[in-house]
Amino acid sequence: MFIDQVGIFIKAGDGGNGLVAYRREKYIPMGGPSGGDGGDGADIIFEVDEGLRTLMDFRYQRHFKAKRGGNGMSANAHGKNSEPMVLKVPPGTVVKKKEGGETLADLTQHGQRAVVAKGGRGGRGNSRFATSRNQAPDFAENGEPGQEFDVVLELKLLADVGLVGFPSVGKSTILSAVTKAKPKIGDYPFTTIKPNLGVVETGDGRSFVMADLPGLIEGASEGTGLGHQFLRHVERTKVIVHVIDISEVEGRDAVEDYETIRKEMGLYNESLLKRPEIIVLNKTDLVEDEGTFEKFAEAVGKDKEIYRISAATRENLDNMLYRVADMLEKASTVEEVIEETDHRVVYRHEKDPDAFEITRDDDGAYVVSGDSIERIFKMTDFNRDAAVRRFARQMRTMGIDDALREKGIQTGDTVRILRGEFEFVE
Repeated sequence: MFIDQVGIFIKAGDGGNGLVAYRREKYIPMGGPSGGDGGDGADIIFEVDEGLRTLMDFRYQRHFKAKRGGNGMSANAHGKNSEPMVLKVPPGTVVKKKEGGETLADLTQHGQRAVVAKGGRGGRGNSRFATSRNQAPDFAENGEPGQEFDVVLELKLLADVGLVGFPSVGKSTILSAVTKAKPKIGDYPFTTIKPNLGVVETGDGRSFVMADLPGLIEGASEGTGLGHQFLRHVERTKVIVHVIDISEVEGRDAVEDYETIRKEMGLYNESLLKRPEIIVLNKTDLVEDEGTFEKFAEAVGKDKEIYRISAATRENLDNMLYRVADMLEKASTVEEVIEETDHRVVYRHEKDPDAFEITRDDDGAYVVSGDSIERIFKMTDFNRDAAVRRFARQMRTMGIDDALREKGIQTGDTVRILRGEFEFVE
């Protein structure tokens, strides 16, 4: 089964917890702190595997959770860093955040990698907090949470040439005639409901990849029928072969079909109209009036490059393929439709990382939310008084205490952060 779009949930590994420990050796009564740092959590990496052709592997497993880092150990021993979780995807995969649609990676080359979700760093052990004023700290950090979110994987086929046209115009027949591909062929609409690929070898030794794409209908740019699935794959092709049923035996108008498809491609992305294109008039063996070809050429414009073929009888197929190969040699790199990305994901914020928001719950409690304060909350070990006091100092430094006072908080009122509740004391 061909799967070209799928949504999954990914969670990078949390960092390991830091340790509270002290040296306990003979003849060293004041050994000092020796708690080691936790190891880093595993990143989630997407890697291109040219042996894959669909996103089928993600159809049944939709949740991916990477391993957390090892906890810190005594004698300042560092916890083990976790190995990244590598998810293999086919060439042409675009990774987007489900919320907001941000492009995280555009993967096209075999072996190309992108860190999409970053693992959390390990929490610091108590030896990292020793100072001249506090030489034996009795707290450590918990590991930092790994990034987690829903992503959408979209596959855009990496074909040199795309066969486009209305359903049942002969695209699949052409592909089967010029390659060893065996697409499903029939005389009814939407015979092709998934893209088919084949390698074309011309008589002079040149080769290229050709894709037979699902038939397009009016309204495709808005998602009607197989619209977006079709147009997504066209974006990658370097040369477009526009197939027209010139026989019009099914009551269609060849000129109207051509203009409709060009219109839909332009509405989806104007750059598609600038791609090198040839028009292939198929089923010429069914045409009795030679004037039909002249009328079509006059209607679409004399500047268009038009080839007459019959896929059923293989008439003029070789000449058409030679021309396509020539166009590919001259074709420039396909204009990227997907926004550029450096394929690295780091902890960054478009807004102030210390930004927070204070709201009120129905029971009157003050709720504090924000990326930074929630991360600090998760990294605090509330079983240790010293860690709680440090957390309170961090809240004051961020200005949360003053903001709560401005909201009218009083001693004894409840403050909530994630699943934790605190009593405000002035």
